[in-house]
Amino acid sequence: MRTALLLLLLPASLAAQEASPYLPLSHWSMPYVEHLIAAGRIADPSPLSRPLKVDDVLRALAPVDSTVVTRSEWAVVRKIRAELTRTMRGPAARLDIDAGIAGSSHARRDPLREAGVGHATFNGGAALTLYFGPVVVSTHPYFDTRLKWDPDYYGKKDRAIAGRFAEAYGSAQWRYGEIFFGSLDRNWGPRFTEGLLVSPSPYSYDQLDFKIGTEGVYFEGILTQLDNIADTSGTANTRHFVAHRLVIRPPGHTTFALWEGTITAGVGRDLEPWFANIFTLGLVQQYDQGSLSNNLLGFDVTTRLKRTQLFASVLLDDIQVDKSKASDKEPPSYGFTLGAQGGISRFGWTAFYTQVANLTYRTPNPAEAVMRRNVGLGRNFSDYDQLTLRGSMIAGPSVLLEPEITVLRQGQGDFRLPYPTVPQYASTPTLFAQPVTRTVRLAIAGRAAHGRWVLSGNGGVHLINNGPEKSRWVGTIAVSWRTKKEGHVP
Repeated sequence: MRTALLLLLLPASLAAQEASPYLPLSHWSMPYVEHLIAAGRIADPSPLSRPLKVDDVLRALAPVDSTVVTRSEWAVVRKIRAELTRTMRGPAARLDIDAGIAGSSHARRDPLREAGVGHATFNGGAALTLYFGPVVVSTHPYFDTRLKWDPDYYGKKDRAIAGRFAEAYGSAQWRYGEIFFGSLDRNWGPRFTEGLLVSPSPYSYDQLDFKIGTEGVYFEGILTQLDNIADTSGTANTRHFVAHRLVIRPPGHTTFALWEGTITAGVGRDLEPWFANIFTLGLVQQYDQGSLSNNLLGFDVTTRLKRTQLFASVLLDDIQVDKSKASDKEPPSYGFTLGAQGGISRFGWTAFYTQVANLTYRTPNPAEAVMRRNVGLGRNFSDYDQLTLRGSMIAGPSVLLEPEITVLRQGQGDFRLPYPTVPQYASTPTLFAQPVTRTVRLAIAGRAAHGRWVLSGNGGVHLINNGPEKSRWVGTIAVSWRTKKEGHVP
């Protein structure tokens, strides 16, 4: 901890620039920002990364011309600018307070795979942001009674009110990099679905994040300790996760990233420095150093052709090249996403297809599974494919509508299950362990922001075939209120 704090404070003396906080993925303005990007109204500040920094969002909104966009879009742009713009410079503090009520048919955040008992719930929080020149600090404790029934939340649930810290971090930023320590929801890869390696599927967790380079070329790495999991002998293993990538954004409209993830596990095992080195490959280091680990490789790419943004993401978890032995004939583990996004007049649209194989994220040693507290670090499900078509439009002053059609085919594979034995390889399918459940989701999401109030909802029908449950209506409606206060720090 002491070393992390020293690293965090070190860059403060290297440059006299103002650090920017991150705009959380759950912020009320993010759906509007994503629509403006999809419709071609603003440029995406960081096509393969979320969350965005507040200052980057403001810079993207600055060129918007009121004579080019619709009146409703201009009202949204002005509202977001007013919400995010700092009114005080120098050492300063900002406090954002929010409260809300909601009613839902389920408790999980993902409506496509809804789970948990539905309830009327209430929530509230207070986000404090401190600006100290090149260092920004943010802490956001909140409570939400929905957490008690969410199967993906593993915190304390036996009280009337469940709560946690949504964000809690310090970030030192300078011209050629950033050092970040704390918790924050992140997504690596195309923003339209969860990243294959780093995603907001698990609730935000503490991590040490490094970013070194320019906007055009940079390295980024995440280091964190995971929860202990027992191996096949029943002995608890200490586990660590390292994710790192090289992002290249040359002049033009293309951005691509090469990335790797490493899970280490062992009884009382520390994180070895050769795996913590984000400028090497853990896949090579495990053989060079004689240290066992689970390695995942992949790449992301996005490019714009006229008004259409094309994107792809590929994960190679375990691909066998040599088939000479029976142990080499295990089914391949992989995942990929292909899609496009664009705008027609004031309408935005997104279409993508994604597939994750049966054994992806699963390993012979259960302690090396790619998950934290029983939730996937990337995707939270395996053995499925999904086709989604989603639209968006600002239909009135601060009124956003997002219709969606999704077809999901889900097999019985799950990375929480034991890995098949060598004799079982021949009977283990690469994709779709039977039986396969098909879900067709026909839904629409909407939100309206007026003053300090936001009304949001998401509802639709799930037409289910060959599943344990019948077709059903799935929906959520919520009302939230917010206020902010800024002041100088003495």
